[in-house]
Amino acid sequence: MRTYVITALMLALSNVFMIFAWYGHLRNLSARPWLLAALASWGVALFEYLIQVPANRIGHQVMNVGELKILQEAITLTIFVPFSVFYMKERLTLDYLWAGLCILGAVFFLFRSRLMGA
Repeated sequence: MRTYVITALMLALSNVFMIFAWYGHLRNLSARPWLLAALASWGVALFEYLIQVPANRIGHQVMNVGELKILQEAITLTIFVPFSVFYMKERLTLDYLWAGLCILGAVFFLFRSRLMGA
């Protein structure tokens, strides 16, 4: 269980960097040339990779690649929604709920054998 928790926490932290790398420039650097935004994003993404790569290596000890990917997507949506609402000032819609439910369904189907004890 400890490996799952460490993996999820590391993936969550890496996601914070990833979301800022992918979308933060839309707010902070929108008036600057795209090349400057790309370089700044790559700088932020470096920190994301420095956490994400070891997280996936740790997680791969107890999960397969599909499980790691779906876990990553669930964490991404969990981090992205507050980012988009509070940082990017986007309106929260029910579409976020529906997307979240779809991802939770994906988590269930990939982890159901572990959840059901099989």
